[in-house]
Amino acid sequence: MGALEAARKAARAAHEALYYSGLCTVTEYQDVTDDSTKITRQQEVETLTEQPCNLSFEKLDTVDQTDTATALTQGLKLFIAPEVTIKAGSKLTVTQNGVTGFYAMSGEPAVYADHQEIMLKLFEGWA
Repeated sequence: MGALEAARKAARAAHEALYYSGLCTVTEYQDVTDDSTKITRQQEVETLTEQPCNLSFEKLDTVDQTDTATALTQGLKLFIAPEVTIKAGSKLTVTQNGVTGFYAMSGEPAVYADHQEIMLKLFEGWA
């Protein structure tokens, strides 16, 4: 094993050590055909279940100003294995430290050799 490969393996192990308390389930809204009636309907389908992950919260300095109030913005970032594919528009259910939240991707993931980072927003419903 070369030095670069060993460093990548160590980096991945370090990231995955943070996944000790988080699990992610990915749900897509898909066409599903009933075998008996042959009727196709849209429904939720879990495409990935209980994938180890880490959800990171960061307070952003930006402020959202509305006509009635000012709100602080919070950033949500999911750290997950690089080989995991999550399609745009999916719902992510993340349980970490006994708390479950529902999220959606807010952009393209940043994929690295040892992990990927996905910016999230609160899930507001299927588009």
